Amino acid sequence: MTTPQDENALLPATRRALLHRIAVAQSEGRTPSLTAAVARGGEIVWTGARTSVDGHAPDGDVQYRIGSITKTFVAVLVMRLRDEGRLSLQDPLEKHLPGTSAGEATIAQLLAHTAGLAAESPAPWWERTPGSLRPELADVLGDNPGLHPGGRRFHYSNPGYTLLGALVEELRQEPWDQVLRREVLEPLGLHRTGPDPVAPSAGGWAVHPWADVLLPEQVEDLGRMAPAGQLWSTTTDLARFAVFLAHGDDRVLSAASLAEMRTPAAPPEPGDLASGYGYGLGMQIQYWGERQVVGHSGSVPGYLANLSLSVADDVAAVVLVNSTSGVPISTLGADLVRIVAEAEPRIPEPWRPLPDVDPETLALTGPWYWGTQAFVLRLTPDGGVSLDPLAANGPRRSRFRAAGDGAWTGLEGYYAGETLRAVRRSDGTVSHLDLGSFVFTRIPYDPAAPVPGGVDEGGWRGLKQEG
Repeated sequence: MTTPQDENALLPATRRALLHRIAVAQSEGRTPSLTAAVARGGEIVWTGARTSVDGHAPDGDVQYRIGSITKTFVAVLVMRLRDEGRLSLQDPLEKHLPGTSAGEATIAQLLAHTAGLAAESPAPWWERTPGSLRPELADVLGDNPGLHPGGRRFHYSNPGYTLLGALVEELRQEPWDQVLRREVLEPLGLHRTGPDPVAPSAGGWAVHPWADVLLPEQVEDLGRMAPAGQLWSTTTDLARFAVFLAHGDDRVLSAASLAEMRTPAAPPEPGDLASGYGYGLGMQIQYWGERQVVGHSGSVPGYLANLSLSVADDVAAVVLVNSTSGVPISTLGADLVRIVAEAEPRIPEPWRPLPDVDPETLALTGPWYWGTQAFVLRLTPDGGVSLDPLAANGPRRSRFRAAGDGAWTGLEGYYAGETLRAVRRSDGTVSHLDLGSFVFTRIPYDPAAPVPGGVDEGGWRGLKQEG
């Protein structure tokens, strides 16, 4: 019998495939160094590195700047405030952080980059200049921060996350990075993550596009813009953070709130829709084939970073690079996830019977018909039910969470938020299921059920041929 640790250990062929992939990326991307890690089943199962310096490859303790992955950390802080009841995602920013020129934007819009704000702060380029040039939020936003109507389109905005960092500071009454350390980093054991580098750390470089020569990149303190991309971290810390993003930790944020963050919240642009790209609440969502990969990428002068997570496969990958460009960082992260997921598919948990079952709910399982379309209702291990079309690739499948009093609430798809209820006759027997006014019956167009529009008294018939 294998132990869980044995099940998580990667096979030699898989480890070599991962090493080969990062070696190609470092060589073709011409980056001074590249370090990576893969987590599976809640633990780090592989690390690898490539470098241009012989005998000096970085390990999982070396810090790199992670750019916009910082945004996911900030989003976790905001969701904690939501879960504590300190704010609603539908609140306008003005309610909690008055006096900005973006006060009409809601918290959700800022998290999802749909507030219509500009992508960058006014010149000069904030990533290559001291944050002291923008001491106030007004300096970050500029005179005309709104480019689009709020809520209408996805438009990535770094100033938007500056506002979220300021929101955290306003409600916690202390700097956002101190809040982050106390509420997220320390509980999760991310001791090598923070706003400033702590040795050992990798220096950032620019690589000439047409010659194999280097130019050191200056590291700036981003000041007010720090919540958009200031953090430094390691592959070990980010791999642990990826495990948290997949499974949750009640000391920090619940699995349900993290699932909400991973759910698309922004209307995609046509090009993004075609490429399978979306955005949730502080998390990027991409489809590589049929595999959904969530997480975030980051880039600041001298550094590239990526965190990629497939929840379905329970595989996460982290890649850190110390060059301004050259490595297709999102593709690389997704490839590391794919290599593990395809070479060593996730071993499912053993099937186990439910510990208990409500007889009345059990009696509802089996086939139901919406008109002539066949569906099947099943119990789910979490105490809810699912309603799935019997036809392959049929529409409107959904899971439902028990809402009490014999009702369930839809969790996804067409029926998200809708109520499913068993309607009973005066004698207690079930007449039909009601789902958002749709009537589901045990036989197609059951004449004994209140089918909208009624059922023809002649019943089902064939088509007589004349002649």
